[in-house]
Amino acid sequence: MSIAEHPAAPVTPSPASLLPVAVLLWLAGVYLRIPILIAPPLAPFIGDELALSQTLTGALTTLPILMLAVGAMPGSLSISRIGPRNTLALAILVMVIGSAGRGLAPDTTTLLLTSAVMGIGIAMMQPALPALLPRWLEPKHLALGSAIYMNGMLMGEFIGAGITLPVIMPLLENSWRATMLAWSLPALLVAAALFLPKRDLARPIRKVAWLPDWKNPLTLKLGLLLGVSGSLFFGVNSYMGALLEQRGEFDNLTKALFWYNFAQVIASLLMLKMARYWVGRKAPLITVLMLSLLGTIGMLLFTGWWAIASATVMSLTAGIMLIMLVALPPLLVPANETGRLSAGNFLVGYTLAFTVPMLGGLVSDWTGDVTHAIAVMIAYGVLAFPIAVKLNLQRQ
Repeated sequence: MSIAEHPAAPVTPSPASLLPVAVLLWLAGVYLRIPILIAPPLAPFIGDELALSQTLTGALTTLPILMLAVGAMPGSLSISRIGPRNTLALAILVMVIGSAGRGLAPDTTTLLLTSAVMGIGIAMMQPALPALLPRWLEPKHLALGSAIYMNGMLMGEFIGAGITLPVIMPLLENSWRATMLAWSLPALLVAAALFLPKRDLARPIRKVAWLPDWKNPLTLKLGLLLGVSGSLFFGVNSYMGALLEQRGEFDNLTKALFWYNFAQVIASLLMLKMARYWVGRKAPLITVLMLSLLGTIGMLLFTGWWAIASATVMSLTAGIMLIMLVALPPLLVPANETGRLSAGNFLVGYTLAFTVPMLGGLVSDWTGDVTHAIAVMIAYGVLAFPIAVKLNLQRQ
């Protein structure tokens, strides 16, 4: 027997009682991305002090993304043993140790090690959140709950990348180390606050499976589609500067990155309204996948503002697709299966989000044309398109 969280008898909560839960979900979502996205603006300062190469500087962002795949299984194991709420609190603690540890790192080895620990903590958070939703929310609110914490995640991307240098760092005497600590330590308050809602009670229940069920076609299919969303977003983000430089449009990079990342915020706000209508339906999923691919193709075909607009469309629709896919496990499988399905999806999806852009980079290095890197991601999306068309979204 193990101690895991078990939902209490269903009670219809009032809107007022749902607000604290919504706030906690949103704050937890914020910390799915802020620790990763504060690294790029701080990277030049970290690189100067620790004498990092360009490869090691890039690893401050890419290594945690790889860990998002590696850490999915520990998260699933923890959910099966101590329940999703306890797992989420533990994962936040691990994330804080790693993220704050970067600000205290005396050398490159420690910096990379703490970055990996931070990534594992975030990876454990990812399956814990969808597994927690059925414990805290009624079935009719599951899609909205997913949209709330995904809104927090995508807002975290924009906040972390947008205000670190102009706002937070000047307040801390331009210390990158103090900035890392300032962003990281408040997450401990979120971890403690997770135990305030009394919606679920810890009761002894039988052990539940934690390894991905590879016999369940949703494990691989949803993971492959998550890989499309992740590889397009992270890949285009990585190669946009090189693409604009190759075209002689490098001066447009600041505007392009602003609108590209701001589109993710719009996607998350839109899904707060539309999640209940779109999540679990095949037609919206196919539509946003198609628009994501068309937006990426348009970025290669057009130049100037038309290319920026195309990339923005891709970012918007890829963000919507991400929320749709992450919201599906609580709707499609029983509560005790949600954690491992989500973990399997993240394992597949983030492995591909890391490897497909890397493969594109290798092709680009070989041909000397950065457009070929993005073409590799488009090709992967086209190959995955039939999966969305044939996807079975009936509850198991």
